[in-house]
Amino acid sequence: MNGEDLFGARRTLKLGKAGAVDYFSLVELEKNAGVELGRLPFSIKILLESLLRNCDGFAITRDHVLSVANWRAQGKRQEIPYKPARVVLQDFTGVPALVDLAAMRDAMNALGGEAAKINPMIPCDLVIDHSVQVDRFGGRDALAMNERIEFQRNAERYQFLKWGQAAFKNLRVVPPSTGIVHQVNLEYLSQVVFHDKANGLCYPDSCVGTDSHTPMVNGLGVMAWGVGGIEAEAVMLDQPIYMLVPEVVGIKLYGRLPPGTTATDLVLRITELCREFKVVGQFVEFYGDGLASMSVPDRATLSNMAPEQGSTVSFFPVDDETLRYMRFTGRSPEQIELTERYLKEQGLFRTEQTPDPQFSRSLELDLDSIEPSLAGPKRPQDRIPLSRVGSGYRKMLTAPAGNQGMGLDDADLKRSAVVTMKGQSETIGHGAVVIAAITSCTNTSNPSVMLGAGLVAKKAVEKGLGVKNYVKTSLAPGSQVVTEYLKKSGLLPYLERLGFFLVGYGCTTCIGNSGPLDEAVEEAIKDNDLVVSAVLSGNRNFEGRVHPLTRSNYLASPPLVVAYALAGSTAVDISREPLGSDQDGRPVFLNDIWPSNEEIADAVRQFVTPEMFRQRYADVFTGTEAWRDIAVSASDLYRWDPNSTYIRKPPFFEGISTEGQNIEALNGLRVLALFGDSVTTDHISPAGQIAPDSPAAIYLQEHGVERKDWNSYGSRRGNDQVMCRGTFANIRIRNRLVSDLEGNLTIHHPSGGMMTFFDAAMRYQQEGIPLCIIAGKEYGSGSSRDWAAKGPYLQGVKAVLAESYERIHRSNLIGMGILPLQFSEGESAGSLGLSGKESIDIAIDDDLEPGQQIEVTATDEDGNRKTFKMVSRIDTPIEIDYYRDGGILRTVLNRLV
Repeated sequence: MNGEDLFGARRTLKLGKAGAVDYFSLVELEKNAGVELGRLPFSIKILLESLLRNCDGFAITRDHVLSVANWRAQGKRQEIPYKPARVVLQDFTGVPALVDLAAMRDAMNALGGEAAKINPMIPCDLVIDHSVQVDRFGGRDALAMNERIEFQRNAERYQFLKWGQAAFKNLRVVPPSTGIVHQVNLEYLSQVVFHDKANGLCYPDSCVGTDSHTPMVNGLGVMAWGVGGIEAEAVMLDQPIYMLVPEVVGIKLYGRLPPGTTATDLVLRITELCREFKVVGQFVEFYGDGLASMSVPDRATLSNMAPEQGSTVSFFPVDDETLRYMRFTGRSPEQIELTERYLKEQGLFRTEQTPDPQFSRSLELDLDSIEPSLAGPKRPQDRIPLSRVGSGYRKMLTAPAGNQGMGLDDADLKRSAVVTMKGQSETIGHGAVVIAAITSCTNTSNPSVMLGAGLVAKKAVEKGLGVKNYVKTSLAPGSQVVTEYLKKSGLLPYLERLGFFLVGYGCTTCIGNSGPLDEAVEEAIKDNDLVVSAVLSGNRNFEGRVHPLTRSNYLASPPLVVAYALAGSTAVDISREPLGSDQDGRPVFLNDIWPSNEEIADAVRQFVTPEMFRQRYADVFTGTEAWRDIAVSASDLYRWDPNSTYIRKPPFFEGISTEGQNIEALNGLRVLALFGDSVTTDHISPAGQIAPDSPAAIYLQEHGVERKDWNSYGSRRGNDQVMCRGTFANIRIRNRLVSDLEGNLTIHHPSGGMMTFFDAAMRYQQEGIPLCIIAGKEYGSGSSRDWAAKGPYLQGVKAVLAESYERIHRSNLIGMGILPLQFSEGESAGSLGLSGKESIDIAIDDDLEPGQQIEVTATDEDGNRKTFKMVSRIDTPIEIDYYRDGGILRTVLNRLV
């Protein structure tokens, strides 16, 4: 039971057409409990409302409510159980989530329970957006051809998702070719205020999602953040998220963006600033006069990149601009009235008179200081002013090989190649832009930058500029609305003249689905070992993610993507050097084709209308004919096909029993990998192409799958055999056990043999030897990828020893029963002299407590022992239970049984 009125706070709000709704009043809580809520951050108030509404005196107690009501900027961080209103998923993470739920039904059935109990208890929406690849481009048939190939490749996965839609209640599936999950969430799914008609209650809309960019709707005032698929599955089964009440960092914005800059330039600066300010695991909340000049799409651009910033959320309170956006995107008058009335009653509506909240820490940023920028070549937080990209690229080429340098010498720098394409010969060298992609939820949800890109294209075409043949161009909007307003504005033909034809509605290049380059270009890059570039309007540019052959990858606004496609190189300074020549041979510079802010604003006002949103989302769940033609038979239990290479029953629940387990010491662990800093989930569990001769490729070949049908790691996350083999299979991963080599290699100890991670892990398992990982700072940064924990679990990893963790990955490790330990302040593998050849003992027992100091002993090959203390990053009491049970899903299953 929830919603017990322990504080006398339940009230009724009388509306117009929407009638009367009940809610739990923060004003009444303030009065009846004797607390002061006026200066609390808005994000903390939303957590408080959830606790108040769900307070039942048992699972959620009066103490939980009062601990958050009395939140102090520098106060003690207590654990609370938090229940979001709904869950959103995308198909790369949604398929394994449903596979796990299907396997849980089998386990429930085997334990004598009711299989149908394993069912989402709160609303869940799954948007299929990660599967389309840019196989075809540069023509008007690209969209249809890519959609056809997508359905051919993913027939098994889509059939499974349609089974899930029929088998599970409270699950809606948005079919392929509709849009990107976060843009669909922003433009349609998010209600801002959620009206639960089953119990008559209304409350702030909130969600968690199995994609790290779920915070995008923070820009709409919706509390949302990304979680691993493992944690999302527990939430779907009505389990609360147990979390420490966060610190809240306030970022005060003032001024206005100067002419020539975009929201993309602002978010890259915010990302850089937040990483410097170390906001990992904290809430960020924006305030200040600068919010008045920011549209919701601009705010959503900032919120989208919360994971790159390191924050859990990057939150904007609801204000008049939010209501304008709701009207702009075709929300109903009743929903807008409910939103405004409810949030004003609750003190959750920001106005110019609202006093600044009290934050744990705060910083300020003058919007007028923002300049055009890119981020790269390997991390989204590494911002580079546009004027320094060219010179920085040339320096990067000769810098020592490692995180930022390529280690080329003078002879290497002179390498180039001539490629012949479409009857023309062109020279490509280091820095050549071989991929220019307008893609990703970050920017395609923002009409100002999309129309800005169209205006740049129009001016460029009118000047007689063109794109070189070796540049693979693509346009992948996040919703069909984008295509509508690009057509209505007359700008789409200009983008097409430069090669930016519509290739699909999905993440495409940003998730690594960039597709193949032209064979001549690939051969030139490989034969001459060229360091070439991708420029994309995305949020991720980690090593090996965008394309195996682009060793430098830059994030940029859509207009700058067009500009770099014209320039054809990141080794030039496009802020000063010409992009090309006009019909009369005169140089054309970036300033000559860059639209004014007024031109862009006029285009948005003239060509983007509420009716577009209403029409395009009217049948959002219907899908194409190909989707509708997929036939499934309804059943509570899934009929697993033993021959499927896409969908396979996972082994996570084998041997489960309802009997309790004890926590025991971990002894004799061998080090599978010794990593440095910033090892991302893309390094641990890549989503993109499956490399030839890799263990995953060998598995697929053995099962009769031809190379053209390998698809991607992301698409095969429903098969544990592929994913276990794909763990640590990133071609750019650097394991210090193999010195200066990069790629899927490690050392088996004590034999000293070099082999792939999978092969070494399987040999260790045959020998009965458990494993651990040693890493530096920010281990597990990047996507909320549950397979970055599931894969190591299947390879036999029992613990990770790191200097620090990204929030979601730490949670995922515990969710799979892997122990995360953190080196004491000032210590690291290097300072302790660990080589990775040691045998590791970890002294834990059944009295393990959150945040406990743990004794670790490393014994080298000569028998020398080194003992040191590490901090357990099991942060909350409930996580002790998860770890004891071998993972969160086992805990949930035991409780349901």
